[in-house]
Amino acid sequence: MTGGVVAVEACGLPQVRTAVPARARRQAWFVTACGCVLLWTCLIQLLTYGRVWRGWNPARLFLVIRDSVPAVESSFAPPPLVAPSPVLRSSNYTSNGYLKLSCNGGLNQMRAAICDMVMVARLLNLTLVVPELDKNSFWADPSNFDDIFDVRHFITSLKDEVHIIKKLPKSISRNTSSHFLMMRPVSWSDERYYLQKILPLFNKFNVIQFNKTDARLANNLAFELQKLRCRVNYHSLKFTPQIMTLGNKLLHILRGKGSFVALHLRYEMDMLAFSGCTHGCSEKEVEELKSLRYAYPWWREKEIDSVAKRLQGLCPLTPEETTLILKALGFDKDTVIYIASGEIYGGEERLSVLRAEFPNLVKKETLLHPKDLHQFQNHSSQMAALDYMVSLESDIFIPTYNGNMAKLVEGHRSRYLDFRKTMLLNRRKLVELLDMHNNKTLPWDDFASSVKRVVDESLGQPTCRKVLTDKPKEEDYFYANPQECLPNAKECLKVLGNSSSAR
Repeated sequence: MTGGVVAVEACGLPQVRTAVPARARRQAWFVTACGCVLLWTCLIQLLTYGRVWRGWNPARLFLVIRDSVPAVESSFAPPPLVAPSPVLRSSNYTSNGYLKLSCNGGLNQMRAAICDMVMVARLLNLTLVVPELDKNSFWADPSNFDDIFDVRHFITSLKDEVHIIKKLPKSISRNTSSHFLMMRPVSWSDERYYLQKILPLFNKFNVIQFNKTDARLANNLAFELQKLRCRVNYHSLKFTPQIMTLGNKLLHILRGKGSFVALHLRYEMDMLAFSGCTHGCSEKEVEELKSLRYAYPWWREKEIDSVAKRLQGLCPLTPEETTLILKALGFDKDTVIYIASGEIYGGEERLSVLRAEFPNLVKKETLLHPKDLHQFQNHSSQMAALDYMVSLESDIFIPTYNGNMAKLVEGHRSRYLDFRKTMLLNRRKLVELLDMHNNKTLPWDDFASSVKRVVDESLGQPTCRKVLTDKPKEEDYFYANPQECLPNAKECLKVLGNSSSAR
């Protein structure tokens, strides 16, 4: 080797390759890199121009969002992931992996979580496995997804948006030991968290299972994600034909009685135990509720000041308190009131005061023949689905606590279905009035007029959803106020857009 020349004989022919100095190689690499950047810039500009020219919808920003976030550092060299695409078509869909869900909570808590996780699968180009429902909660409900929702409709109604399968392929199921991750996503996370933290995990794992899904997604997201959220909740999550048939039978019976009120009386054992609210309970009942709370490790294992919590408006109204509120609002003895809830803590004895004032107090168990409800017995989520249907179609909906069902029904009927009348009870103010009346410091007429003023302030009218920077949990809940689902939400969206850009 002399003069920087290396002679190599290949296939009988001499070939000469000149050794390139290191500096020259660096210069060549730099020129090549600059050329590539310039070429890609021109290509992106051309594509963008073409999209705008064809009327491309600028709200579909999944790809832009994906490319704008910084890459997550990784210690391994992963295969390339497919960038989330604006429009999904089954013919050219390439999945980045499988997403499994273990939903937790009651029916409506799981319902909202399913909607949220469809958004995540859509955002990250994931194949969604039909969700598993909670079987370990207080209710121990054995229901599966297809016992409550029409699984075929769920899959087909979203086929152009998200790839959904009933079960993992056998080839994946047999080999998930080293490529399977179970995790709990961070609460109230927006698109950035899932794009930056979750998507890169699919470089290493074929399947990720979220073992808790409630409140894992922020209230305020990109417009197209919100619209899909609406579509899943109000169109894709359709109850099974069996539930729909029995729910419609319930509604037919109630309509035969005239107009009716759906009262979501959340005075159930699980809610009282979880919240620590024991106003009006005996000492024995207080101890029973406390023991139940301590029996479930995921509930609050701590002492709770029930009196202070009630004064803050954080407890469900008792049946006795609810009776006074309904009378103050002007409902008379002939009013048909449907109790939309599970078993009331204390049974019929606890309902005696309410029933004495409103004898037309009914519930599904009294309106339907036992044979009709036989298949739903010991399936609390299926029973809750019947209550959801009745609450949705009632003339007036009154929740005594702002739990998941109250919020979802409020958003569905008051905001999405022509603003049907929902009476929202400001419990903090009402408890103060109730105590004054019970202490005989507030006469009935003054009490009644004060209650009407408090409730009139909250009739479920449309409002712009709040955006609180770094406090997503304190924002208005999306499912209670799904403003993006409304055709006249442009002004709210402008406010929302300005607030989001400040994040």
